[in-house]
Amino acid sequence: MLANATPFAEFMLTTLLAAIKEAVSTDQVYDHVSDQVARLLKVLAVGELGSLEIMTALGLSHRTTFRKNYLNPALDGDWIERTQPASPLSPTQRYRVTDKGRQWLEKQNVGSYPQ
Repeated sequence: MLANATPFAEFMLTTLLAAIKEAVSTDQVYDHVSDQVARLLKVLAVGELGSLEIMTALGLSHRTTFRKNYLNPALDGDWIERTQPASPLSPTQRYRVTDKGRQWLEKQNVGSYPQ
């Protein structure tokens, strides 16, 4: 006689889904920040800044290196966002920490930052 495996399969899938949701929502997600992105987040903890202000705070002078190693990875990882998303090349463009970035900063106990 064959038993009906549907209830067991549903239970296992529900359990797996709950475990995955828990793993994604834990602090582990926020530990995977490169050293460069971490430095950038700490600079932006004070509030919105333009790219030249960020570069100065980081002690960088080469714009290409800044974009490649700091800015683009932070934007791609949703750690920071543009204040003018429709105009990425605007000369008045500024950057700010996202909710995800704020959570990482809180975990790192980095000063105060605007909400």
